[in-house]
Amino acid sequence: MKKIFISSDHAGFKLKEEIKIKFKSKYKFEDLGTDNSIISVNYPDFAHKLCKRVSINSKNMGILVCGSGIGMSMAANRHKKIRAAVCYSVKNTKLSRLHNNANIITLGSRLTKKNTAFKCIEAFINTKFEGGRHKKRVKKI
Repeated sequence: MKKIFISSDHAGFKLKEEIKIKFKSKYKFEDLGTDNSIISVNYPDFAHKLCKRVSINSKNMGILVCGSGIGMSMAANRHKKIRAAVCYSVKNTKLSRLHNNANIITLGSRLTKKNTAFKCIEAFINTKFEGGRHKKRVKKI
């Protein structure tokens, strides 16, 4: 069973919990917080915490959820060895893995329907990096 790190801010908490329930039989999640949707928290704190764990091993993956997915992505991409992609469709999710070797998917709970988010997560986890001409581009990041 593949282990995936997952985290959210208060706006992404409900979707994060739904993701864990939906995929509990397929993946093991290590939940790095937040623990509720009531208390407002700062999304960079949770993005940084997850990025530290993902960057330890090149096989690690992460899921970050906030209201738009954008803030989490911006905070995550400040870290070395992290390539976080805001994903909103299966097509852009697959491309984030195929061409950019993204290791973190960020989702916007206020902008992405739950079932679309589930499909994006499946695509993210199951799509492999294409390598080839993309490898030198990813190295430049």
